Amino acid sequence: MQLGVCYYPEHWPEDRWPIDAREMAETGLSLVRIGEFAWSRIEPEPGRFDWAWLDRAIEVLHAEGLRIILGTPTATPPKWLYNQMPDMAALGRDGKARKFGSRRHYCFSHRGYREQAARITSAMAERYGSHPAIAAWQTDNEYGCHDTVQSFSPAARDAFRLWLAARYTSIDALNQAWGNVFWSMEYRSFDEIDLPNLTVTEANPAHWLAFRRFSSDQVISFNRAQVDILRESSPDRDITHNAMGFYTGYDHHDLAADLDVLGWDSYPLGFLEMFRFSEEDKCRYARQGHPDIAAFHHDLYRGCAKHGRWSVLEQQPGPVNWARHNPAPLRGMVRLWTLEAMAHGAELVSYFRWRQSPKAQEQMHAGLLRPDGEPAPALTEVKEAAANVAELGPLGAGTKHAALVFSYTSEWMTQIQPQGEGCSALWAAFNCYSALRKLGLNVDIVAPDASLDGYGLVVVPCSPIVPDALAKSLENFGGQIVIGPRSGSRDEDFAIPPTLAPGKLETLIGGKVTLSETLRPGVVYQGDDWEVAGWLDRLERPQGGATPELTANDGTVASWRNANVRYCAAWPEGALIDRLIEKAAIDGALPAARLPEGTRRRSCKNYIFEFDYLAAVASIKPQI
Repeated sequence: MQLGVCYYPEHWPEDRWPIDAREMAETGLSLVRIGEFAWSRIEPEPGRFDWAWLDRAIEVLHAEGLRIILGTPTATPPKWLYNQMPDMAALGRDGKARKFGSRRHYCFSHRGYREQAARITSAMAERYGSHPAIAAWQTDNEYGCHDTVQSFSPAARDAFRLWLAARYTSIDALNQAWGNVFWSMEYRSFDEIDLPNLTVTEANPAHWLAFRRFSSDQVISFNRAQVDILRESSPDRDITHNAMGFYTGYDHHDLAADLDVLGWDSYPLGFLEMFRFSEEDKCRYARQGHPDIAAFHHDLYRGCAKHGRWSVLEQQPGPVNWARHNPAPLRGMVRLWTLEAMAHGAELVSYFRWRQSPKAQEQMHAGLLRPDGEPAPALTEVKEAAANVAELGPLGAGTKHAALVFSYTSEWMTQIQPQGEGCSALWAAFNCYSALRKLGLNVDIVAPDASLDGYGLVVVPCSPIVPDALAKSLENFGGQIVIGPRSGSRDEDFAIPPTLAPGKLETLIGGKVTLSETLRPGVVYQGDDWEVAGWLDRLERPQGGATPELTANDGTVASWRNANVRYCAAWPEGALIDRLIEKAAIDGALPAARLPEGTRRRSCKNYIFEFDYLAAVASIKPQI
């Protein structure tokens, strides 16, 4: 694994660049990520390029033996371009334009902006495509950040109509698939279809699902246009992009299919504060991050990535500026996060950023250096991590224990039609992932069409649409299986299947769901040391079908078992899913044992890593 850093030479006096480059190399860094926000400096006026400063910056870094990840600057189009075509801005769900003055002020569907993005990408690729310092390219920056995948602009509407026509062929087929006879929503042509925002009450869920798929596809095609240019003008360089944490606005499997390496931006403390963790966990892990935040995304994006190649393109080194509260990491955590990424197979950990900016929106976002250029606390830990990485050498492949099946469509569907507050497929997956990790097991998060060979346990937390490939894989799987609620409950266009849930999985589970209900907070069915809360499926079983396994004190069945298959009839969270997965792991003869609070393990061919989040200590021992 290599270590790197994000650097913005345009933010600093030029006489500082050689000092920074030398200190980066002395720290143990080998890759520097630059350029992703520099369009206004590269092209200060339409058609007038100023390459001289960037040429010099690249040469300064290269002279110290540093290699460069060069970003295309399309996340921050300059003001002159915005003035030329103000309709390039995305419209929010409220129909209002998202104006210039920060970043990501463009609509993925705007043809004019797509042409400009291709033009600046071509110019950069022609200038630097064969430069020996360029190790890789990064397309744009954090697609979807600030809720920008979905645009409700005229450009998006027109593109959506074309997308629908290609998908459904005829308007009659669309009306039938969506069930538009309901509420007299039938259309006579694709040109009559608007975007699903600003309706009087909720729009048809099938309409929303189609729009979510379309919006994801627009990101993919926008990215592909840049990838095609870079491959032609800069062959033999890797191409990457930096995805985000707990973000499902587009399908990362589709994005990664066009990339060599899928990156993501790891901010464990910010994510702990901003996402749905308990107040107890937010206090307990305030300076460490929940023990499963970083690892969940490492394993998710490794599963999305082509050939499993992934990296951390931004690693938090200190307080961030965007969470509700922004503590500093506990001493030892930056080293721990770095080694944990290595243990999960990262090719690179790149820290954001080299030096804290004294100006603009990210003044309070820490770097490896303070704003005055002196070392920040994390710099020492990065040097320690660099020495550890160099000492360890190859880790070998991760041991196969459990596969967790996740699809982005599942999360879109539970967002569109949650049925009960908090019933999210993404968080069902995180809960199951955490239950597996508490037992010391390795987890591979895989797509529904992935091979399940070699695993002892497969978990499908919540998958409303079950593709034929997944159904067949589960039928042929010889290990233990855990399936969560809502799985198999819808078809491709959001309709309930004629046979009811779980659809294609009925024989496997040994029953069908005849009633689903969601439970308000405070309404629970109590088991021994677990409870049914949030969601409850009622199962109708044929003779010889599923039998109750976990039953609450009043007789409510929380989970059913049919041979090697367990069906969780309640929402998979808390002690219930911990207990259920532990039973399956034991039956599958996996090396499962409950770890101490806050401790996680990762097993590779050559080493076993243990991460004690409470103490901020990472320990490594060779495999015997």
